[in-house]
Amino acid sequence: MALECMSILKAGLVLLMAGQVLPSVSDCNKGFYEKMINDLCLAKFKFDMGGLDRSLWCSWSDTMEVYGGLTNCTYQVAMRMDCFWPNQIVDHFFMQIHQMYFHNCALTGRLLRDPPIIILAPFITVPVLVTLLMTAFMVWRSKLTEGVL
Repeated sequence: MALECMSILKAGLVLLMAGQVLPSVSDCNKGFYEKMINDLCLAKFKFDMGGLDRSLWCSWSDTMEVYGGLTNCTYQVAMRMDCFWPNQIVDHFFMQIHQMYFHNCALTGRLLRDPPIIILAPFITVPVLVTLLMTAFMVWRSKLTEGVL
């Protein structure tokens, strides 16, 4: 654990030094950016996900903070290296993350579906009954006033 933290710190120092050495008008060094997000962001994400039980990986409430940290990390690295964010490298990076960590997660919690019939029935029957009652009321009222002028 201490060895992983040291390597993350070293990579962070390299990133800070790169910001000092490279001129601010320079183009984004895509290869170096990819290396930095793998060395910094992915290493921390792997460490944090390793601390979670594997059965919790598909639980958004349990992984939201770790995933948000990963997103923020890729953004911060991009800003320090004068790279646009999001970009193709980040898209590819997150596709790999999802293939490695979230490929077995079911979509059942995120799919739209009809509510149970006990909830749906009142929303259907009440408007139908009101329409029928209003129609009957209007017919009855028109028959009452038919003979009166």
